[in-house]
Amino acid sequence: MEPGTVEFGPYGDFVADCPARAAMDLFANTWLPVVVFALRDGPLRPGQMQRAIGGVSQKMLTQTLRRLEHSGLVQRRRYPEAPPRVEYGLTRAGRELLIPIHALGEWAHRHADTISSAHAAPDGDD
Repeated sequence: MEPGTVEFGPYGDFVADCPARAAMDLFANTWLPVVVFALRDGPLRPGQMQRAIGGVSQKMLTQTLRRLEHSGLVQRRRYPEAPPRVEYGLTRAGRELLIPIHALGEWAHRHADTISSAHAAPDGDD
């Protein structure tokens, strides 16, 4: 096994309930890593997140926060006051998810020119 390689035990590489596939599914959602990154400095109210994240609708933010909460990555805290106040903060697992999010961001920064050039080039399927 190569250094840094993870052994997935009884799951195998392509089994549907493999934890690695479930983790990659998190990144398949466009907004999920963005919302986790937005919460990196501490809890925020939904309105604060929506202002901080360009282009996310309230509906999509709500769906993403629910998914994050259901996955154990964020914790919702409701304050008993009027009007009601709700904040979302990262759990330990959510904070640890920042590690691959940062790594992916660094990779994207290093290879942005390559990706942009490839997208600008004609497909050649004429």
